[in-house]
Amino acid sequence: MHAIDRLSFDRRVDALFDRFTRPGSPGAVVGVMQDGALLLSRGYGLASIEHGVPIAPTTRLRIASVTKQFTVTAALMLAEDGLLSLDEPPHTYLPELPPLPVTLDQMMRNSSGLPDFLELLRLGGHGLDRPCRAEDLIAAIARNRHLNFPPGSRFLYSNTNFLLLGLIVERLAGRRLHELMATRIFAPLGMTRTLLHPSLDTPVPDLATGYLQNPDGSVRRAPHAYPQGGEGGLISTVEDLLIWSRHFDRPVLQPIDLAQRLTTPAPLSSGAANAYLRGLERGQLRGLATIGHGGLWPGFRTEFLRVPDARLTVVVIANLGSIDPHRLARAVAIEALRDAKAPALAPEPAAIAAPAIEALAGTYVNEAEPSLFELAWRDGEPTVIQNGMPFALAPRGDGWLAAVRGAFEFALRLPASGDTLEVALGAGRVLPFRRLPYRDPPPADLAGRYHAADCDATWTIVPVDRSFAINVAGPLVTGGPAWPVRGVTSDLIEIEAPSPWLTVTQLAGIERDGAGAITSLAVSTGRIKRMLFTRVAPG
Repeated sequence: MHAIDRLSFDRRVDALFDRFTRPGSPGAVVGVMQDGALLLSRGYGLASIEHGVPIAPTTRLRIASVTKQFTVTAALMLAEDGLLSLDEPPHTYLPELPPLPVTLDQMMRNSSGLPDFLELLRLGGHGLDRPCRAEDLIAAIARNRHLNFPPGSRFLYSNTNFLLLGLIVERLAGRRLHELMATRIFAPLGMTRTLLHPSLDTPVPDLATGYLQNPDGSVRRAPHAYPQGGEGGLISTVEDLLIWSRHFDRPVLQPIDLAQRLTTPAPLSSGAANAYLRGLERGQLRGLATIGHGGLWPGFRTEFLRVPDARLTVVVIANLGSIDPHRLARAVAIEALRDAKAPALAPEPAAIAAPAIEALAGTYVNEAEPSLFELAWRDGEPTVIQNGMPFALAPRGDGWLAAVRGAFEFALRLPASGDTLEVALGAGRVLPFRRLPYRDPPPADLAGRYHAADCDATWTIVPVDRSFAINVAGPLVTGGPAWPVRGVTSDLIEIEAPSPWLTVTQLAGIERDGAGAITSLAVSTGRIKRMLFTRVAPG
């Protein structure tokens, strides 16, 4: 890139991040590398509002789930050393775990079916804002016998996979995960600003503060009190992550084919493709293949994006939860590719007009899955709200609208007419979702006490204002605000779980015996499918 092209590129990137430079705003830092040359490394906004410290390329931030590829790397190194086999189940190395038919390779590829430990604890009323110990996380995993699906048959993101991989590495290496990563990965590559830091109360030099945005636009410090390990505990900088990306092209670490081992796909048991590799995911950017991963933690968001055919890497890390690094990184990549001698970008698919979505707006359900979502036109684009979480849809270029977010399978095809949408949910599954003309009230006999042994949570459902609410008790929490219940269909209810960070919802299918009495609730969240809460006492 010539000097004047570089100047133009810098200014176009500045324009993308300009809104984060207003006084008192948290912000983001971006790094761009092409052909091994550093094109841009720049911060926008404040690392600390309280102290007026600006974000800089040397600012450390929590990169959350971008950690996962490093945990997988450590495990692959031990496999090369002959200390572990990727075909073994986790309880081979962690005998305190139940014997479930899951392999380490399936864990690396998020196809294990293991429920996410964050969701296991949340079903018992515990969230990221409440203090928690590392042993509490392991206990949550160890008590669970539930699998979301037969291992290897589907993709579903789960932090459990990578927390366990990190613990297995520690157990076999005989030292802490952060020590092994420091000596075998970070030091040899010169990633001097990167560290795995599980403790949240120990000061880390140059670490940015994470913030959340309030409805009125003001910000507050993000609460989080969970220790972090192989699933998301890394602190890093954009420049260190660019150094890591360079290793994919010029390998130094052993095994020398490490990048290939990380990025080699494996099909699901049905033969359907799995876009999740080993701690990384593959995607597309205007016709160009991408490899990367995102990260989300209260107050921090990250995007690590590689476009291998263009020899391009973009890293964006933010310290404000409302910033979207996934989109920003792709916008920066497109600007870089405008000036590069690289494969041409495919044309942008034709935009969807508001009337096409507004005519279909409403609540859609598939009771058999079960799955529920709302379709709406919001902020100038098609938007889906599922499990309480909104995400945008964008044209894919083949007649489908796909989710604009990483590590998530959701695409829908707009019908010519009618009230049924075809929705692709991964593993080759395309399911019909019907639009609800109205919601049924919760069944009148819903009240009672329900218990799930897999998460040790007890839900006491009580009548409230012509509906119901749930008093939640779990292994770490008793009491707290009740969870509202809303009806969906005659035997499907939606339950809201409020929290200071994210308010999420889950679905519960109502199961009855031959006499029609309720026997259990089959509860599905974003990362847990059909976990049984058995009725232990009627209302």
